[in-house]
Amino acid sequence: MTARSYLFVPGHRRRMLVKAFTLGADEVIVDLEDAVPADDKQAARTAAREVLANHRGWVRINAVRTAAAEADLAAVAGLAYGIRIPKVESAQDVSWVADRVPGSTMFLCAIETARGVLAAPSIAAAPGVTRLAMGGLDLRADLQCGAAPEALQYSRSALVLASRANGLDAPIDSVYPHVSDLAGLGAEARLARELGFGAKSAIHPDQLEVIHQVFVPSSTDISWATAVLAALEASGGRPTSSADGEFVDPPVEARARRILASVRAV
Repeated sequence: MTARSYLFVPGHRRRMLVKAFTLGADEVIVDLEDAVPADDKQAARTAAREVLANHRGWVRINAVRTAAAEADLAAVAGLAYGIRIPKVESAQDVSWVADRVPGSTMFLCAIETARGVLAAPSIAAAPGVTRLAMGGLDLRADLQCGAAPEALQYSRSALVLASRANGLDAPIDSVYPHVSDLAGLGAEARLARELGFGAKSAIHPDQLEVIHQVFVPSSTDISWATAVLAALEASGGRPTSSADGEFVDPPVEARARRILASVRAV
């Protein structure tokens, strides 16, 4: 099953770090970057090594080409399931990380700047990249745009197009910073899903249930897909119309089958 949720946990918070793997997230990201104060970086690397020896997890490193990132990769290379690379702006940023980890390491590339959005197709094509992720808070700051959902719609679509064109899983939407606002989280997640995203990052375990509910087909989607395939079966596989009059041809059939396949995966 393709992951729907990625839970961030600060690397220097040892008790939180161990507990994070028991909270139901599809994937856990041990954060060595923004959530860790400078004085705690080395302690976070040590804790990350310890927990990754017994749990499958991703690691968000510090900015590429920095001494902090060098130290991060030296600490977790070979232990991390994959690396989340922050503020990726080129395929060369991915190569810099790839040169410092085993060849089988997978990469989540966070797009957090205008340069990153424009370079998304080449980033998505870089060896080892399995998924793009939107870093919405940093991107809003870089674009100097407002908080309205529409402000990032072009950027979200750019990531969806780059991912699809390069055969990657649907991208990961940004964290929602208002932890107690689960309605707002759901609204943002649904918007991302409609645009073609397949997952969302989380900063608190209370957000996971909402994210999981959004990134699976709804009962309406399932009923529609079931009706489409029933109409095709009745027509012997020839183009036809469903019970409500919708024309059913191969693209419609493909979407219906994809919906039901994702239900089975969950």
